[in-house]
Amino acid sequence: MSCEVKLIAATADATRVVAAAAKLCYSASRASDLYDGLDADKVKNFLRQLRSVGHMSPFEHASFTFAIDGLSRVASHQLVRHRIASFSQQSQRYVTMGAPCAVVPDEIAKNPEATALFERAANESHAAYERLVAMGVPKEDARFILPHGWETSLVMTMNARELNHFFALRLCRRAQWEIRCLARKMLALVRESSPELFDPTGPSCVAEGRCREAHPCGQPYESVEALLVSDD
Repeated sequence: MSCEVKLIAATADATRVVAAAAKLCYSASRASDLYDGLDADKVKNFLRQLRSVGHMSPFEHASFTFAIDGLSRVASHQLVRHRIASFSQQSQRYVTMGAPCAVVPDEIAKNPEATALFERAANESHAAYERLVAMGVPKEDARFILPHGWETSLVMTMNARELNHFFALRLCRRAQWEIRCLARKMLALVRESSPELFDPTGPSCVAEGRCREAHPCGQPYESVEALLVSDD
C-alpha cells in the first residue's frame, strides 16, 4: 500500500524569491528593489553560489504545502521530528475511525500467512474500538486500542531549506521504507514546481557524491533521477 501526496500550495516564483533574498545579503540595494535586473541566469548563479558556500537561509523564504493520505501513524510520528515544519493531522479524538484501515508493509503483504495474521489483528482491534465507543467510551480513549499502522491524513508545510534537509535524511536507503516512499513522491512534486531549489538534493551519495552514514548501505544512488525511479 502506498500513500497519496499532492502539492496543494507553493510560494509563487519561489526560485526568484530565494535569489532576491540572497541578493540582499551581498548588495547595497534596497529590499524593495531586489527584483531589478534579476533575470533567469542571475537566479541560477545565486542559487549555485548559495549551495557552494552552504548559505541556505535564503531557501527558507520558499515554502511548499502537501496534502498526504494513506500514511501510517508510524510514519507520521517520524515526520513530526522535523521541527521546522507545520502539521495539521486528522484527529482520532474527534473523527470516528470507520472501517479497518491499517497500512500493510510489503514484507507482510508478500507472505499470505503473515498477511492473514496482520489483518485479523487489525480487524479485532477495530472491533474492540467500535465496542468501546458503543459502550460510551470517548473516542479519545477508545483509540488507544488501534494499532500504530492505522492510516492517517495530514497537511504539511515545509520551507525549501528544511525540505532539502528532509530529503537528505529520508531518501537514504537506510531510512524507514514508508517515509522514504513519501519523501520520493514529495521530491518529484517540488522538482516539477521549482527544480532549481532542489538540484542537487537527496542523500549525501547524490548531493555530495559521498556517503556520510556511519554504516553505509553499500548501494549509493547514482543520481536524483535514479533515486526517483527506484522501487526499494
